[in-house]
Amino acid sequence: MSTSSTRPPEGRYGRSSDERADRTLKVVGAVLSVLMLGLIGWFGYYYVAQNEISAEMIGFDTAEDSVKVHLEVHKDAGATGYCTVRSQSEDGAEVGRADFRFDKDATRIDEVVTLRTTSRATSAELVGCHAD
Repeated sequence: MSTSSTRPPEGRYGRSSDERADRTLKVVGAVLSVLMLGLIGWFGYYYVAQNEISAEMIGFDTAEDSVKVHLEVHKDAGATGYCTVRSQSEDGAEVGRADFRFDKDATRIDEVVTLRTTSRATSAELVGCHAD
């Protein structure tokens, strides 16, 4: 007694449609992977190489109508820019926002800036820094 196979003989009718689909998916996956790696590399380069000014808020001290914010700014020599600081009251309302310029030639600037507020502030936040 013999059993018959439902598969065609090897190599007789060319590739099956499943094999062609698998090869196409592999090619598309490889191309998309290369594009994604290129995009991640470009964003990484842009973030590291083009970011000329950055800062860190060390601390803050609130008063009735102002907030003193201690900032440590790192920038490229000769670069100019500004950092935006905002302050909020206890209920979350914004009571102050200002831009502070940093034009000195030093690459590291440690400075305390005063942000005027419309009412008593309970917090201060460094929103971000931008180069000119």
